[in-house]
Amino acid sequence: MTNDLFADRQAAGYQPLAARLRPGDLAGYAGQAHILGPGKPLRQAIDRRQLHSMVFWGPPGVGKTTLARIVAANADADFLQISAVLSGVKEIREAIARAKQNRTGGRDTVLFVDEVHRFNKSQQDAFLPHVEDGTLIFIGATTENPSFELNNALLSRARVYKLRALEPEDLEGVLERGLEALEPAVAADPECLELIARQADGDARRALNLLELAADLAVEEGGARRITRETLEEVLQASLRRFDKGGDLFYDQISALHKAVRGSAPDAALYWFCRMLDGGCDPLYIARRVVRMASEDIGNADPRALTLCLDAWQVQERLGSPEGELALAQAITYLASAPKSNAVYSAYKAARADVEGSPSYEVPLHLRNAPTALMKAEGYGSEYRYAHDEPDAYAAGENYFPEPLRERRYYQPVDRGLEQRIRAKLEALRERDKTSTIRRYD
Repeated sequence: MTNDLFADRQAAGYQPLAARLRPGDLAGYAGQAHILGPGKPLRQAIDRRQLHSMVFWGPPGVGKTTLARIVAANADADFLQISAVLSGVKEIREAIARAKQNRTGGRDTVLFVDEVHRFNKSQQDAFLPHVEDGTLIFIGATTENPSFELNNALLSRARVYKLRALEPEDLEGVLERGLEALEPAVAADPECLELIARQADGDARRALNLLELAADLAVEEGGARRITRETLEEVLQASLRRFDKGGDLFYDQISALHKAVRGSAPDAALYWFCRMLDGGCDPLYIARRVVRMASEDIGNADPRALTLCLDAWQVQERLGSPEGELALAQAITYLASAPKSNAVYSAYKAARADVEGSPSYEVPLHLRNAPTALMKAEGYGSEYRYAHDEPDAYAAGENYFPEPLRERRYYQPVDRGLEQRIRAKLEALRERDKTSTIRRYD
């Protein structure tokens, strides 16, 4: 008799616990009360069996696929599922052909496209005419923001529903059902389900996978099997190398990388960079974040940092691994070692806040363009001082703000790196403004 647990499961037609517990109706569905509660539009559409094209947007393990199946089953529609990662034009055509056959028989077809953001523009466009003429009802699932990843034409024909990470109490309910479904039977210490729910971070699939792993290691106590806290901690420790995009470890590790760079700790920054790569993170994602760090945390203290990071991104795109990853490591260590300034970042946020919180002030007349005689007659561009005609190419005393904001100061360079020189220059120019005999708005 084999001792290989996985071989035994395969021979028995094993299904993961998450697949076995997939609910077939809303009564067993966990979470998402904000779209499925009484009176909510999606709940009303499901109850009335009124199908429409939609996109489910949310993190992994919150029930996007399950909800699509429930929607189709409730309306007695044929449910076809394809993956944007594994499927191509052939699978799309086959699905459309089957939908046309169903239509001649008077039955609706739901085409569910998992990870729909992975389809390119032409693949997404392929659905449009068949959605428009009612051949199929399209349901897409994505972990990415549809506004950025899906075509406007497709978005305009589908309603977007945002699914949220499951709350701990929802996950504990799922885990209780999972515990009852385990074979052979297993019990768990009271705090174990709560611990799994916290570790799963809103992901029901991960919660059930952790429960199943813990059950495999359950200890025998008086002829019964029990999941203890000690056993569970072993499982959770072994799972720490997981790196799900959108999960807790993903955000924790990118946060650690960013803070190590900001804290001028190149060794720690390299460690977190390698942890992310080891966990399967897309290096191009890291490249984008590194460019952000260059602007947010180094800024004009060392403007070369941004160029170096863009170059590293390009190396990653052109050469891939391992050359690209080495270039990213170079950029990360440079950022961590460079002088730091968030002056540009802070100035940008302050300027945005002013724009959003103040009236739409008119452009002062002297700053307006005057391409026509009428505009010149109205005073557009009058008294504008061309900086290059002024001493040192600086029009001392001039104002470039709307009058109510003339004293605003957003950019405050720090006393580090190149910004030391920038700060000194700006201070000297402002002293000239104070002593100038020409003062706009005085």
